[in-house]
Amino acid sequence: MEIVFLIGRILFAFMFVMSGINHLTKADHMVGYAQFKGVPSPKLAVQGSGVVLLLGGLSVILGVWADLGAIVLAAILVIMAVKMHNFWAIEDPQAKQADMIGFMKNISMAGGAVFMFALMAIDGAPYGPAITESLFNFNY
Repeated sequence: MEIVFLIGRILFAFMFVMSGINHLTKADHMVGYAQFKGVPSPKLAVQGSGVVLLLGGLSVILGVWADLGAIVLAAILVIMAVKMHNFWAIEDPQAKQADMIGFMKNISMAGGAVFMFALMAIDGAPYGPAITESLFNFNY
């Protein structure tokens, strides 16, 4: 069963690793959208979020304080959903629909990350091979 948990962690977090790499290597292409959404210091924000996404994803995949990586991913997903996909403030129906999809995607992935955090933080719970122990240890 440990291999199933590891496969699940890889499948879940691979997207964050790739997104983080894109934020770092294609930051110039993403800055305009961040500016449009009113993000302060847009280039720094794109690069900073790229680092967080990359490190969070690697943390979950490799099992290096994977519980911390999962909860950090959940937090950044909620922040990005609210700031970057504020569909409630958009007039155009097509743009509103696109932002609502992005918002729901981020919120649902944040829910998955919170679930993963909870599993990993339970003392003794199996979540597959890991390099380090969980940072948090809760008794169930």
